[in-house]
Amino acid sequence: MATRYTPKNILITGAAGFIASHVCNRLIRNYPDYKIVVLDKLDYCSSLKNLNPARLSPNFKFIKGDIASADLVQFILLTESIDTIMHFAAQTHVDNSFGNSFEFTKNNIYGTHVLLEACKVTGQVKRFIHVSTDEVYGETDEDAVVGNHEASQLLPTNPYSATKAGAEMLVMAYGRSYGLPVITTRGNNVYGPNQFPEKLIPKFILLAMNGKPLPIHGDGSNVRSYLYCEDVAEAFEVILHKGEVGHVYNIGTKKERRVIDVAKDICRLFSLDPDAQIKFVDNRPFNDQRYFLDDQKLKSLGWYEKTTWEEGLKKTMEWYVRNPDWWGDVSGALLPHPRMLMVPGIERQFNAPDTSNNDSAPVTNNFSQSRMLVPAPKNNLPAQKPSLKFLIYGRTGWIGGLLGKICEKQGIPFEYGKGRLEQRSQLLADIQTVKPTHVFNAAGVTGRPNVDWCETHKPETIRTNVVGTLTLADICREHDLLMVNYATGCIFEYDATHPLGSGIGFKEEDKPNFTGSFYSKTKAMVEELLREYDNVCTLRVRMPISSDLSNPRNFITKIARYSKVVDIPNSMTILDELLPISIEMAKRNLRGIWNFTNPGVVSHNEILQMYKDYIDPNFNWVNFTLEEQARVIVAPRSNNELDASKLKEEFPEILSIKDSLIKYVFEPNSNRKTFTGGLPNQKYDTSRGGSNDLSDNHEAPPGFGSQFQTVDEPVAFPVKRRPCGRLSITLT
Repeated sequence: MATRYTPKNILITGAAGFIASHVCNRLIRNYPDYKIVVLDKLDYCSSLKNLNPARLSPNFKFIKGDIASADLVQFILLTESIDTIMHFAAQTHVDNSFGNSFEFTKNNIYGTHVLLEACKVTGQVKRFIHVSTDEVYGETDEDAVVGNHEASQLLPTNPYSATKAGAEMLVMAYGRSYGLPVITTRGNNVYGPNQFPEKLIPKFILLAMNGKPLPIHGDGSNVRSYLYCEDVAEAFEVILHKGEVGHVYNIGTKKERRVIDVAKDICRLFSLDPDAQIKFVDNRPFNDQRYFLDDQKLKSLGWYEKTTWEEGLKKTMEWYVRNPDWWGDVSGALLPHPRMLMVPGIERQFNAPDTSNNDSAPVTNNFSQSRMLVPAPKNNLPAQKPSLKFLIYGRTGWIGGLLGKICEKQGIPFEYGKGRLEQRSQLLADIQTVKPTHVFNAAGVTGRPNVDWCETHKPETIRTNVVGTLTLADICREHDLLMVNYATGCIFEYDATHPLGSGIGFKEEDKPNFTGSFYSKTKAMVEELLREYDNVCTLRVRMPISSDLSNPRNFITKIARYSKVVDIPNSMTILDELLPISIEMAKRNLRGIWNFTNPGVVSHNEILQMYKDYIDPNFNWVNFTLEEQARVIVAPRSNNELDASKLKEEFPEILSIKDSLIKYVFEPNSNRKTFTGGLPNQKYDTSRGGSNDLSDNHEAPPGFGSQFQTVDEPVAFPVKRRPCGRLSITLT
């Protein structure tokens, strides 16, 4: 048994929220010699009223601020001589995490990281109690008689629990690497007074108070364990004083209840007929059937559950009856599937019911610094929503520009996004203004003039390729929009399982194995994270080619102008054939990851031979080895074959890469009888053997210019100009 620990100055994060406020009030009441400092940003589910019992105490101090602010956290630790941290601050509502998971990552993982780093830097904290959740264990077997113990494997099943598990890994790492005195808790569901009514019990109580139906996800058979808030506050009091550094403690109960039984118990408290009052609604994307904890370790410290279910539920009901307006207007939280707009600067704002057919009122959105007003239609007829309307990002890029031309040809209404991908409020404004049915993301940083640029501009690359893409996907998820994301297949390289020339390609479920360039690292990272979004269709494009041989971004145009090229078979994407198919994929509502290349592979030499046969009989070229290429590039290039069988099965008419090259690129250009001699004299990098160039990044900072700007530095080999045809892209 560890020696009893006595803190002096405690920082409690998130103490204006539910559980932490009960812990704070208890410590203030029981330990007048402890100084309690609260740090809370007062998010939608927190209120200073929760701290009313403590606010007048001389040993209490409240600071409004965000745990993600490193400077603020360090300042508080130093100026308040903090020796103990109880870290409760987190986004916790699972339903919200399905719609706004990126905000959960920022709060739950990054915020925890900031706190840990501040502890490491200041070197004065003697206890760091990290508050986690039972959901990190994942679903418990229905027939299990022994609960998850503290050493059980973590198997989170939703974005919320995944971020909590990720935060735990950071806590453990700082404990082992830097010797921080960390303790972690994992608790069952908690209920009681002043809980925000997005949670089951207060939501059902408020609905029952007003005689409204109680919505149950699925069939209500899911099992949960519930602890009364005062018992949980006592558990934290015990762990603070008796918990051992480096240990994990489950805070749980073996008294389980089905969700439908909870609803029935609340109906009985209000003398309502459960059969008439309970309404079954669609389940959330994944709803764990059961969480079951082994709580013996905490009991060995002297804690035990004191409040019975009947007593705790009655106390909770009576509190809400006395305080019906504690949280103000919470109608949005009482919806069956609430989604909070957790945008910085917006406090307690909910998605309202769909009013798209209500022409009498304007649609408004409140942002932290501006207000946007979209007037209602002037006529009295209901607005006719178009069957299709696309919002496209990447206007100045190659693929983004071609998408607009295809939409024009097919008569599909579209608009280009105006917002920068990493600016959430700007993207929200785009969505509200355009009201699209689908969103296409063709914006991204591939490098200026090539991927080597990313090696020295890593923050800019992360900002667009990772943060921007995730932000757009997250907003689309909130608005139930499919996002087609033009990604890259340059995240793989030939290996022992997929050897060169074997015909064995990488499949959609394979994990990236190429980390040679920072560009590829960011694309692999964001692809993996996007797997958590069920509204995204990820298209792995490789070495894009079009019939416009005057376009300097065209793979053929580039290698035809190099003095030396490598000769490696690769999967490639013929844009003339596949880009229209990407629009058809959106119409079919296809999702998940797709290898977006023509079946088969083609080598540099094979392409250049076709160029010689169809375009310029006098054309010649010289090869160089990968070793020679490595001397003139900064980052290695990806070479691989992608298995396109999934795409071929969905669209059997897709041609093989060589047949598609002939039909869509070389035969149309071979009909030209005269050639103009190519583009004006420019210098190009001679080593683009395996790169994937998608589009300009229209969100680029001012002054960066085109993604494929002229190269000013000398290249390794003299460049020989090649004549190229000038036909525009053929869209069929």
